[in-house]
Amino acid sequence: MNTGRIEHILFESRALQGNRLGDPHIRTLFVYLPPGYDADPARRYPAILMLSSHGNTAQSLLNWRPWGESLDQQLDRLIGSSVCPPLIMILPDTWTRLGGALHLNSPALGNYADYLLDEIVPYVDAHYRTLGARRGIMGRSSGGYAALYHAMTRPGMFVAVADHSGDAYFEYMALPEIARLHRNLAEYGGLDGLMEDTKLNTPKSQAFYDTISLLTWAATFAPNPDAPHGFDLPVDLETGELREDVWQRCLAYDPVRLVARPEYAAALRNLKELFIDCGQFDEYNLQVGARVLSRRLRQMGVPHVHEEYPGGHRGTHYRYDISLPRLVRALLEN
Repeated sequence: MNTGRIEHILFESRALQGNRLGDPHIRTLFVYLPPGYDADPARRYPAILMLSSHGNTAQSLLNWRPWGESLDQQLDRLIGSSVCPPLIMILPDTWTRLGGALHLNSPALGNYADYLLDEIVPYVDAHYRTLGARRGIMGRSSGGYAALYHAMTRPGMFVAVADHSGDAYFEYMALPEIARLHRNLAEYGGLDGLMEDTKLNTPKSQAFYDTISLLTWAATFAPNPDAPHGFDLPVDLETGELREDVWQRCLAYDPVRLVARPEYAAALRNLKELFIDCGQFDEYNLQVGARVLSRRLRQMGVPHVHEEYPGGHRGTHYRYDISLPRLVRALLEN
């Protein structure tokens, strides 16, 4: 079977320069080119921007998987078997010291939306044979959330979207973990203690992953330049009580609320493909979020596909077998 290849580009980002966490602004950009890309220098290909989940980044998607496939192997199989037409896939590095940034702009984390949409996408269009504005965006978990968010807030930039197990219906997704946040942070000496070291010495228990995910979430949705680490927490660390003002700021970013805004619903109505799925037994209750989101989309008259499958939140990359062919074929439609 013919295989594609991965291009490695050392990309210097102006948008990420001087970010508050001190994360690097020079990143490796990975671009998957399909089999046969060099055979016909006149042929152009649909391009899809792939956004990673929290705690992952582009390189981890390309890693060897025991009893599984790396993303490039999956693409080679789908293209080689003619299940999916050839495509270019854009795989950016959006790692931060907190494990990610939800791929949005935040003064507490960095301008990752600008990095992706105003730097990476134009760069790929200029250096590879894409179809220009006929592009797609997709992701899983927080990557799926961001794919939907950018499709709503940057109308016309993307034609096809896949949201796999994306953050939605924050009441069910976030509140159970928020209720444990004060207790979990206490294990690390509070917020200051955890922020001192998120890499080497902190035990990586489930409490760590739950906590670091919530900190990324708060830093994205509730930035505050006057707070010690540049963002507000959704709980009072002394009592554990929910801070209603911060919670409401976070809720404003919930997709089930955003799609009710006419301008965002209009942007989604103009898509050629909107695919949403989630595992029936998702550990973060995101199956409920996907159902509620689908209902809101129907109420707003937004065509979409919503699927559930027997599975949880992790190990669901095989679902790209379903979404990728749909997205690519939509991008190739006249």
